[in-house]
Amino acid sequence: MLQCTAVALLKPPDFLFAVSAVSVPGSCPEAGHVLCELGEDHVDDHATMLWDEGGRPGSAVWVRWNTECSARRLVSYSWCSARDARREACELFAGHRSAHSWSVTDPTDEAITQTLAALHPQLFPEYRDGEGRPDL
Repeated sequence: MLQCTAVALLKPPDFLFAVSAVSVPGSCPEAGHVLCELGEDHVDDHATMLWDEGGRPGSAVWVRWNTECSARRLVSYSWCSARDARREACELFAGHRSAHSWSVTDPTDEAITQTLAALHPQLFPEYRDGEGRPDL
């Protein structure tokens, strides 16, 4: 399944403007974009992990936003406890209602990987067919 392609521009919180003016005169925090990490089948708000909460093991801060980008909020979620057949953990939050991360493919990342595999097949053995040729 492909990854959701929703994008939102995230403005820094107002308190960062005050802090940056004091700590680094002349600097100004800039807005940045976030990409939804959920599978394209999700029916609830979009979500992107911003940072892992090192002080609270097993949780991370996520930004959630609606389709119109009119409502954005930061939330702390525990990690999804699901594991795949190779015992790799899902990289999404507990209770997400879309496919687990190992079933979600980022189309941009996949396109870049396939291009690099064609140019440098020795670096991407998983993209080779049984005869050793690039299997793209």
